Amino acid sequence: MRFFLAIGFCLCFISGIIWADTFGTGSDQFDMDFVTISGESNPNSGYGIVDGDYRMGKFEITNDQWNKFVNINGAPTGDPSDAYDQNGGWSGANVPTNEVSWHEAAQFVNWLNTSKGYQAAYKFTGTKGQSDYALDTWSATEADNGTNLYRHKDAFYYLPTHDEWIKAAYWNGTERQTYATKPGESLHLGNGQSGSGWNYTVNYPQDPPPPGPWDVGSGSEELNGTFDMMGNVAEWIETSEFLSSDYGVQTNRLLRGGSHLSFYGQNFDYDGDNNITNTYPSNEQDYIGFRVASEPEPAISLAADLNEDGLVNVEDLAIFSSQWLLTEN
Repeated sequence: MRFFLAIGFCLCFISGIIWADTFGTGSDQFDMDFVTISGESNPNSGYGIVDGDYRMGKFEITNDQWNKFVNINGAPTGDPSDAYDQNGGWSGANVPTNEVSWHEAAQFVNWLNTSKGYQAAYKFTGTKGQSDYALDTWSATEADNGTNLYRHKDAFYYLPTHDEWIKAAYWNGTERQTYATKPGESLHLGNGQSGSGWNYTVNYPQDPPPPGPWDVGSGSEELNGTFDMMGNVAEWIETSEFLSSDYGVQTNRLLRGGSHLSFYGQNFDYDGDNNITNTYPSNEQDYIGFRVASEPEPAISLAADLNEDGLVNVEDLAIFSSQWLLTEN
């Protein structure tokens, strides 16, 4: 009997510490890792103010994840046609997916939601998989916070807003840092093999740029547990409030994080205008990819929380082990 209780506890324990979300089935199954960004503190003003906890993708979306989505969902298509007419320029399963338009990224995120039974984040009209499938905006009653007309209020997965991206990259709980570096580490060029540094161009055109994006997570872990928010590929931002507040379907969207081709955008710019670039949402380039953000995991009451601290972790396992051993003796 004690043996089966031990197995039951271990299964519960394991389920409490795995933070990856799983999508797809069979050979097309993949995990997506997230880090939690706390809502306990915020900048007093400017960018990066986000009330409440949320999760940011630990890595940029990879070719492997994208290809498995396509295998299940079919290649995204729609209107405008030039948002769907390129294939990824950089190959490799763990290289960030690239040459993905904002529209394609939005369809990927919608599939993440609907495959789990959640509300789609982005509104498309027409017939899915056909040339008339076009992006639209939500009404104020449907929109996130009543104001973000791109995102539905009930979506669980989404592209990060500018504020969500900035906070995940640069907020250390007290201030916005210039770079997304951990204490004691400075921004430096990595090689994709040592587990240190970032993938960006130092002095272009004097020095040649890196040969391309590297496998996600090949450099330094950043301030809040993410990787590659200062290089590798530039990342689509959901919103465009820095440019316009009209939430137009074809309004240019922001790109953050720079890329292997540029130093531009690596750091947070306090004036807000020197290190932010943007492009039209149908643009597909081999230096542009994306990462996904989400709502926090719902709180779960677990019988294995033996010290009643709201967590199931190694402390609970230690308590269980000691009690089980004492019982055995």
